[in-house]
Amino acid sequence: MGKIVAIGGGELRAGETRAIDTRIVELTGKAAPTALFIPTASGDAADYYELSFRPQYGEALGCPTDVLFLLNHRPSPGEIAAKIEAADLIYVGGGNTLRMMKLWRRLGVDALLRRAYERGTVLSGVSAGAICWFAGGHSDSRAFAAKEGAAWNYIRVRGLGLVGGLYCPHVDGENRLPKFQQFMRRFSEVGIGCDDCCALEIVDDTCRVITSRAGAKAYRIYRQRDQVTTEVLESGSEHPAAALFNR
Repeated sequence: MGKIVAIGGGELRAGETRAIDTRIVELTGKAAPTALFIPTASGDAADYYELSFRPQYGEALGCPTDVLFLLNHRPSPGEIAAKIEAADLIYVGGGNTLRMMKLWRRLGVDALLRRAYERGTVLSGVSAGAICWFAGGHSDSRAFAAKEGAAWNYIRVRGLGLVGGLYCPHVDGENRLPKFQQFMRRFSEVGIGCDDCCALEIVDDTCRVITSRAGAKAYRIYRQRDQVTTEVLESGSEHPAAALFNR
């Protein structure tokens, strides 16, 4: 049974995504599921775990929590596998998607996450941690390497491909909709964008839009000949995955 919750954005530390986080915990079917945080995209930022994830998922939602650092602590392959296999839910933090995906593939984390998906582990995350589950995404990874004030462009970053389509986070929070629409002119896949405090829940063959803020929405964008079509997906709406990701 595949379960994915891809969050467009929102401040975890401030509890802005609490309703979505609560749903992620519920999807495990357990009262106190083990929650694993993977902060690769943020460069293994310790505060991200200590000040955001652990207080929210541990203290507020009652989960035993753990963290998988890959950049600074250099765990063994066995240690990486053990942490992923022990988790009932996995939450991937935001940051540099391109760097994260390259490291995951080098260390074999991509294969371990695919197996976790097949076991029914709930896979979730925000921004980069949402893009990673899709075929690809609309990523600001070039911004992390650009000199201050230098121009950069959004790029397509290849994800794990557990879900079809291209994902765009922060649609309203970073005013990405015009850029994402232009981006989608180059590709034949369907694009899915989420506002901050909005997420796409994908359980088996059903997709549902869930939110933690009134007015937050998702968007379905695709190219038809020379035109780009944008459809608004309201909070609470449900869609068959085949219909959502195919034109």
